[in-house]
Amino acid sequence: MQILITGGAGFIGGHLAETFVGEGHSVTVFDNLDPYYDVGIKEKNIQAARNTADRTDGNYELVKGSVTDGETVTGLVSNADIVYHQAAQAGVRTSVDNPRKPHEVNVDGTLNILDAARNSDVERVVLASSSSVYGKPEYLPYDEDHPTNPVSPYGVSKLAAEQYARVYSEIYGLPTVSLRYFTVYGLRMRPNMAITNFVSRCINGKPPVIYGSGEQTRDFTYIDDIVRVNEQLLSDDSADGEILNVGSTDNIDIETLAAVVRDELARDLDIEYDEARTGDAEHTHADVSKANELLGYEPTVDIREGVTNFIDWYQKNRDWYEPLVLNS
Repeated sequence: MQILITGGAGFIGGHLAETFVGEGHSVTVFDNLDPYYDVGIKEKNIQAARNTADRTDGNYELVKGSVTDGETVTGLVSNADIVYHQAAQAGVRTSVDNPRKPHEVNVDGTLNILDAARNSDVERVVLASSSSVYGKPEYLPYDEDHPTNPVSPYGVSKLAAEQYARVYSEIYGLPTVSLRYFTVYGLRMRPNMAITNFVSRCINGKPPVIYGSGEQTRDFTYIDDIVRVNEQLLSDDSADGEILNVGSTDNIDIETLAAVVRDELARDLDIEYDEARTGDAEHTHADVSKANELLGYEPTVDIREGVTNFIDWYQKNRDWYEPLVLNS
């Protein structure tokens, strides 16, 4: 199968590329290698997929460019059987400082993908959305019928993108599935995430820093669970036209998360607190019953197991991963 993964050098996209190549598919990764975080991590994602291609019957190609380039997007999409649209301008706090960039990439870029797909023979577009679309909870856990009132420009851009995908499915008959990810973590994750920062500081004998009271809660979803549900959508049309939560069932508050990391690495450290950051949601908690009903989705890795996996991996890869993380 010919698979196009936009943002395929990123965290989730890189794991998808590595998995699909390992299964013998022909994968084209389209990524602009934006230095939103250190490009060295993205290069590791690329190399991991290439190494897998060398050991299997799969094929891997990297095309450098942006989803805002409609002409290039059209050419790539026209050669694909299925598109995994992972490319996005990430970062809630970054979007607060510059709201136009996530609109340009996440909304206009998505429209380029959808327009190209509806004019081709693409079997399905799988869109990466986000729990950030929900904003302030009226009730928890969030189901897909919960009101969407995002509290950041990033959340607004992801909501607009998934709604365009839904409308393109309804009006043009383009099979689309939007997956609302809930705080994905794991090996080769972005270095500016809470888990990474907690681990990095504790390994280096510095107390973990919590922004806000620590009472904020999150669903942390392990990368293997995310890969598995995307993998199923290679051939499963049960969720076409739908928007689905993809999270865990292991909600945890940030203070407890910091303590879990601290206790595993440096039990004598205190936990420090700083001012809350603008645009961060207070709580996220996924109701995944719809994804379970349509796709049989069941998260398999709880937060403590996932954190242990990440710490083990981190310690083995400190020589290249740790310098990319701020420990100040």
